[in-house]
Amino acid sequence: MSKTQHPDKGPNDKRVATNRQASHFYEILETREAGLVLTGTEVKSLRAGLCQISEGFARFEKGELFLYSIHIGPYEQGNINNHLPNRPRKLLLKRSELKRYFGLLTQKGLTIVPLSVYFKHGLVKCDIGVAKSKKVFDRRDDIKKKLNQRETDRAIKERFRK
Repeated sequence: MSKTQHPDKGPNDKRVATNRQASHFYEILETREAGLVLTGTEVKSLRAGLCQISEGFARFEKGELFLYSIHIGPYEQGNINNHLPNRPRKLLLKRSELKRYFGLLTQKGLTIVPLSVYFKHGLVKCDIGVAKSKKVFDRRDDIKKKLNQRETDRAIKERFRK
């Protein structure tokens, strides 16, 4: 293992996709790592980096949690058995976690969004977050806070530079 490599990461571990819009449109209350049920061509497409999760969300069906609107591009060397790019994908969580998330999703205004998809020890994992939608004025306030923080950081940096 090289000195720069994290001890929990294997040689093939890498981040495939991140949902940078999630923190802009949602207030993330809690995050969790979950496994994904995929076919072989989907895994090969993920290794090639063909994934887009910015519009994804999770929904319960028959007591199981599924991800919707996640686009995993078709595998180029795939044949007629290639996967459908936008099919629902099952999330693997413990039964107690599923019950807990089911209770959270019954509350008004809460949803589960994918935050990132990555490989961990050769398995595909997805970070999901319980999120509450932000109103337009909340987003504007966040932008104002970021701008103010950036300006104060610049002022402090200039002050100590002299």
